[in-house]
Amino acid sequence: MEALRHWDGLKWKIYAAVVLIDHVHVLAKSLSNGKDGAFNLAEILHSVKSFSSQKINRLGGYSGSLWQDERYDRIVRDEREFLDTWEYIRDNPSKEGWNREPEEYPWLYEMGV
Repeated sequence: MEALRHWDGLKWKIYAAVVLIDHVHVLAKSLSNGKDGAFNLAEILHSVKSFSSQKINRLGGYSGSLWQDERYDRIVRDEREFLDTWEYIRDNPSKEGWNREPEEYPWLYEMGV
């Protein structure tokens, strides 16, 4: 979560995020880079993956690749899809049986909550 939140408010705005045992979900918007558009999502995610894998490997005494090269991203087209995606992220740990209420899960972040 620390790696995800590092660029929050600087390169992207995170609305909701959850770190699970084998994957991560993030609902975010790239912010303006002040030049010719928005920060590149692939570059932000590369930074997050690089930082987190180095830290996890160091703490665990591991080496080598941690994350897969791939990612799945999509454009949220309207408010209903935005809210559905937020709810999916919020409820994901509970669906896996790791907690009863979303607020109980320690690796859930929701903007403004």
